[in-house]
Amino acid sequence: MKRILIISLLVGSMCVSAQESHPYFSSPEMPNALHYLPGPPQENEMRFAYDTAQYAKGKRLRNTPRGEKAQKDATYSIGRMSEIFSPIMGVKISPANTPELWQLLTDANVTAHYACDSAKIIYMRTRPYVYFHEPTPVPDDEGPLSHNGSYPSGHTTLGWTTALILCEINPEAEDAILKEGFEYGQSRVIVGFHWQSDVDAARVVASAAFARLHTSPAYMEQLQKAKDEYYRMRRQ
Repeated sequence: MKRILIISLLVGSMCVSAQESHPYFSSPEMPNALHYLPGPPQENEMRFAYDTAQYAKGKRLRNTPRGEKAQKDATYSIGRMSEIFSPIMGVKISPANTPELWQLLTDANVTAHYACDSAKIIYMRTRPYVYFHEPTPVPDDEGPLSHNGSYPSGHTTLGWTTALILCEINPEAEDAILKEGFEYGQSRVIVGFHWQSDVDAARVVASAAFARLHTSPAYMEQLQKAKDEYYRMRRQ
């Protein structure tokens, strides 16, 4: 079990940022999805029928502009978050340009990922492309993720957590921010690496993690630094 946990943490969080992270809570201190989420759908459930229908719908989008975006969204990193959200925020999000915001997103997302680790490890749900024995548009990720649990989605946790944080910093743009955060999760269904229920569950996980972050004085302090930095840059 210890080896599986280490592998899960590496796959899920090693690419969040090259910058050193300082989690606000340890994994045991975060909400445990095993205690409040239902398990993933079984093959004889209507939820699973919906999952397979969404998988088929996603496949039809792969050779479209939306499918191209989904392939780019396969990148699990704060850098990809910057590419998605910087145009909406009106500020280039980067370690050099917005160091306080970058640190906030790095630390918060490493912490938020802890909230889905236990469920991913215990359920070890088979990913859609493995279940159907079909290729994906991101072949380089197929091997590394084939033995990593599908439920809940780590990518979606990253995208939705980031969106919620950025809404707090720039509420005037919250609709556009939330739309992009939502679509980042949907991209995982399109490329076949996650079931729809994985993505839906991860949005709940991210929301629970976001609430927990607000009980950390260190998070609140860093959030204020990021807000001050952001509005200072917007005035320039």
